[in-house]
Order: sequence, then C-alpha cells, then structure tokens
Amino acid sequence: MALGKNYERQDCSFARALELLGERWTLLLVRDAFYGVRRYADFLAHLDIPRAVLAERLRTLTEAGVLVRQRYSDSPPRDEYLLTDRGRELWSVFYPLVQWGERHLSTAGPRRLFAHAPCDELLDQTGACRGCGRLAPPDEVEVRPGPGDQSDLRDDPVTEALRRPHRLLEPLL
Repeated sequence: MALGKNYERQDCSFARALELLGERWTLLLVRDAFYGVRRYADFLAHLDIPRAVLAERLRTLTEAGVLVRQRYSDSPPRDEYLLTDRGRELWSVFYPLVQWGERHLSTAGPRRLFAHAPCDELLDQTGACRGCGRLAPPDEVEVRPGPGDQSDLRDDPVTEALRRPHRLLEPLL
C-alpha cells in the first residue's frame, strides 16, 4: 500500500505545514535559497536532485508563496527563484533545525557558522547575536565555513561559493 502525500484527516496547522515542506528535497531547496542559490541549474547541480522533482518542488513552493519566480534574462528566457517574505519567515524554523543537527548529528563540529553581519558576532543557538542580543533576520546574517566544513567532498559551483563567507539571501553565483 502506497503512503499518502497529505494529512487531510489531521486538523492541525503543523500537518498543513508538513504537507508543503515535508517532502524530500523541499527543505534543502529552501536552505539553498537562503544561501543565495536562485537558478534552476544551480539548485540542480548542488542538490543532485532529479529534474522532474526539482521542477515540481519549485512549482509547489512558488504556488504556496514561499518562492517567487522572476525573469533575469530574456534572451534566452531564464528565471530565478527568490524567497518571498513568507519564505523568509522560515528562517526562524530553519536556523534552529540546523543548530539541532549540529549539536546532535555532527561529529566534526559545525559545518557552517552564522554571524550577525552588523556586529560581526556569531549567533547563539536561538538565532540571537552574541554581541547585541538581537534576533538576527536572515538578510543580516553572514554564513561562513565552520571547523566541520566538508565542502571538499563536492566540486559544484554552489559548494565552491559556500567556501567563502557571504550574506544570506544575496546571490551566491
């Protein structure tokens, strides 16, 4: 018996969110969008995701208002995908999940460090700046390679770009 793709019998907002974000690859697409990945080919190269799955996940996230598709070239026609305000709200979910994974599943130390760019101080596990104490919104966060960085395992353009510190949401490539 095949598993269903929704939780229609669950009267729960968490279940509704899980229907949108819980499919394989979806949160990795959101992660890469926070890192500044915008173009289809770059998502494809970094995630090793099947083309049909990538197209479907991007369509679903766009229809849900998490991403917006925007034309960046007319000749030939090419689009990029950016997080909307609704998508940026996921930072408050994404960051703690990353921190939980670093604490409980990482054996080599943090793969990435997140700093409040205006203060140049690292964020604590709640997303607050260790310098000013303010919760850092994603557009004020700089991501840096951490001591557990294993980007040498991959050689795609996104991984190469992630070896250098940069602000979240700014185009990575």
